Amino acid sequence: MLIVMDRSATEADVARVVESITRMGLSAHTIPGEQRVAIGVTGNRGAVDPAALENLHGVFEVIPVSHPYKLVSREFHPDDTVVSIGGVPVGGRTITVIAGPCAVESRERMVEIARAIKERGAKLLRGGAFKPRTSPYSFQGLGEEGLKILAYAREATGLPVVTEVLDTATVDLVAEWADCLQIGARNMQNFELLKAVGRTGKPVLLKRGMSATLEEFLLAAEYVLSEGNPNVVLCERGIRTFSDFTRNTLDLSVIPAVKRVSHLPILVDPSHGTGKRNKVIPMSRAAIAAGADGLSVEVHDRPEEALSDGPQALTPELFGELMAQVGPIAAAVGRSS
Repeated sequence: MLIVMDRSATEADVARVVESITRMGLSAHTIPGEQRVAIGVTGNRGAVDPAALENLHGVFEVIPVSHPYKLVSREFHPDDTVVSIGGVPVGGRTITVIAGPCAVESRERMVEIARAIKERGAKLLRGGAFKPRTSPYSFQGLGEEGLKILAYAREATGLPVVTEVLDTATVDLVAEWADCLQIGARNMQNFELLKAVGRTGKPVLLKRGMSATLEEFLLAAEYVLSEGNPNVVLCERGIRTFSDFTRNTLDLSVIPAVKRVSHLPILVDPSHGTGKRNKVIPMSRAAIAAGADGLSVEVHDRPEEALSDGPQALTPELFGELMAQVGPIAAAVGRSS
């Protein structure tokens, strides 16, 4: 449920309501707003009598929340959330683009690509140090050395770093080096991992699972927020369907669906969503037109030599074309790039 405080409620009133919620064995989540303070209540396994709370001093009304997800819901938090990743805002009026290679390969290549994407307008640098691969014989990433290379590239370019964490054992290690922790599609419902990254307080980029419904996607985000970490960015990266002309089916209809029920920002990954270099720019244009808060795009200076996902990576020159094309579309829908 959601408790909406009166406009005249004081900090002491809010504190008393939070204390009452805690005494009931529930969790209270204070949500400051422009006009009023709201308090989200979670942890109830059954119905809670609204009368126990609505008569407390300073309470304006108690609203039941109909969705199984609470903290990610607009019922709890009506205003759009803007997540800061290393000082770069994700959400709001600005379109944010993350770019970089699928996997970290070497220091020299990482810095070269980072400089190329920054010159063309990227705000965040991506690259996998730990790689979940379908085949155990495929390149699995450089591990901690890859994290150090990403940090070196950040130092060289000023671009904050987004990289994937695969398991609970490496959460602290990745959090030490990265500005944002990515949860990949295969781990969207790894609930212990979601709770662990939530406890770090670091921004989290949560990718939609290969066959996840909208509700499952948002409930995965709820795991992170329930640990006290509100800094979650969602990412649509394609789902598995019967279609065989792309790697996945990029579900752009999920963007307005998310925007209607959740306050969290959502990006689109057209690289994994299509798996085809020639489809990345068209689907990027479509994603921005549909209301996405930004893109996550794979870029490699020599895709034919890439150790992972070369066929879907743009060259820096093609990435420049992408940025030039999405800018006018962003402006047309009232956003800036």
